[in-house]
Amino acid sequence: MSEAKPGNEAELGNTLSPFVEISRSDWAALGNATELPLTEAEITQIRGLGDFLDLKEVTDVYLPLSRLLNLYVAETQKLHRATSDFMGERASRTPFIIGVAGSVAVGKSTVARLLKEMLSRWPSTPRVELVTTDGFLYPNAELERRNLMHRKGFPESYDRLALLKFVADIKSGVERVSAPVYSHLSYDIVEGAEVVVESPDVVIVEGLNVLQPPVMGQEVALSDYFDFKIYVDADVESVTSWFIGRFEQLREGAFTNPKSYFHRYAEMPFEQALARANEIWRTINLPNLIENIQPTRSRATLVLQKGSDHVVQSVLLRKG
Repeated sequence: MSEAKPGNEAELGNTLSPFVEISRSDWAALGNATELPLTEAEITQIRGLGDFLDLKEVTDVYLPLSRLLNLYVAETQKLHRATSDFMGERASRTPFIIGVAGSVAVGKSTVARLLKEMLSRWPSTPRVELVTTDGFLYPNAELERRNLMHRKGFPESYDRLALLKFVADIKSGVERVSAPVYSHLSYDIVEGAEVVVESPDVVIVEGLNVLQPPVMGQEVALSDYFDFKIYVDADVESVTSWFIGRFEQLREGAFTNPKSYFHRYAEMPFEQALARANEIWRTINLPNLIENIQPTRSRATLVLQKGSDHVVQSVLLRKG
């Protein structure tokens, strides 16, 4: 672990940082006493398109994280019971909520899926649910009406009040809560479909903007309901490369389906499709990253810092 001493601007910056930086080797040592609950085959199924995840990555990075989260769950439950005792109330069951944020193509969905599987293997948290904020995007017809299709993924393209109510209901102990379903094939909300969350021990909420502060006119932010906040981080150059690489893979795979919203990219010449991918990144995803996503990094409890090879190089853990 690195502890900076004041002396120059860089050292002062480290001192003022809300995080302590932990090297990969030091972090990996924190999970040595924990048994890995997943097989190589299961890890392969969890891994996202264009992402990197193998047995060593899971053992070194996510096994210690799973252990830390298990400790947080236990201590949060104790605090909840203590508060209920103080108030003279009967302690109700309250789910532990984890937020996972980061850029498009950074690998946050893989992190969320992996944590879901790992946390569900702990005896104290067998019921773990994963909800992505994609389901709370406005339907395409509504985005068109609001002239927001070119801003899809930006905060204003989501039904933020519905998302806030969904998470608030979960935190309040509502036994059955439902959310809309999003299709990456049609690039739209699936009419009439819903994902149901019933009496979970842990809920993981994954999305681009889940760590944002309250919007103007609201006193509460979505992240106010989170017990633990994770930000998956990488430099812009790496994320740009990953986005373009994933686009190329999708063009050869999912986009070839005639029902895909992006089927046209599979049919156009490669260079033309690649130029369009770069335009999408430059005009939509990059501005969203810089304006809305990156500024929320400091609100995280823990930051996973990735290198250009998608491998986590170090971990930032909030002090105190």
